[in-house]
Amino acid sequence: MTKLFRALSLAALIATPALAHHGWSSYDSSKMFVIEGPVIDSSYGNPHGSLELDHGGKRWEIVLAPPSRMTARGLAEADIAKGKTVKVEGYPKSDGEPEMRAERITVGGKTVELR
Repeated sequence: MTKLFRALSLAALIATPALAHHGWSSYDSSKMFVIEGPVIDSSYGNPHGSLELDHGGKRWEIVLAPPSRMTARGLAEADIAKGKTVKVEGYPKSDGEPEMRAERITVGGKTVELR
């Protein structure tokens, strides 16, 4: 294996997750808002969890924290399962898409800080 091939392979491995990740700058941190609704779908995977909520006739994509942080702060995967009703506080996507970066989530009377 040549040095150039090794260097390019390493660069590709490092860059791939960064390209796939959301940039926090794409959310409007001056417009905190709250939505509440039933969970349509959820993921407790890396690099961060996510939810889809039905709110106001729209399907909202909610970007959560990494699973390790959610677990450490007391938010179990079962807490955000399909059918659960959750309240989420966070920042909307700047381009107007129905997407939110969550700061905290309330489910079953328990509020969990995500950031």
